[in-house]
Amino acid sequence: MRLPPLSLVLGGASSGKSTFAERMVHQSGLAKVYIATAEMLDGEMSEKIQAHRDRRVGQGWRTVEAPHDAARALAQIEGGEVALLDCVTFWLTNLMIDDGDWQEELDLLIDVLIQMRAPVVLVSNDVSGGVIPENALARAFQRAQGVVNQKIAAECDLVVYVRAGLPQVLKGQPNLDDVDDPW
Repeated sequence: MRLPPLSLVLGGASSGKSTFAERMVHQSGLAKVYIATAEMLDGEMSEKIQAHRDRRVGQGWRTVEAPHDAARALAQIEGGEVALLDCVTFWLTNLMIDDGDWQEELDLLIDVLIQMRAPVVLVSNDVSGGVIPENALARAFQRAQGVVNQKIAAECDLVVYVRAGLPQVLKGQPNLDDVDDPW
């Protein structure tokens, strides 16, 4: 599968978006770099991270841990490689928890994405379909995630929404028939 320069794979929690994005990257035929943004803050997250790692074992992935500095990690990607940033949501969460300037970091990330010499696939959660959270921090996160997704999607050549493991193209003209069915 020939990947466009920038792709965004959106979906809800446990929608199959990461698995779909991994298949896209794997089938590109390029050297695969997984830019991981999640942090092992509790047992549940440790299990989730381990499950993602287990899926990639023996498939030639190089992993870069970048919970806060995704732009710098992407800037290190070489031509002949393809990067999978999984996921934008954890990156944003990490910045907000640490009181980082997520808007400045987003601008930097987008600048790097625009200048990339290698294809990039980004994974992000869509948090717009749920109820309005009851606390201010959760509402601020929901608004920020919406802004981040909109700005990144505007720059992407391909945007795919995954629900129940099924991809729906929102932007671009991919040949999703080239992405093998994992089942």
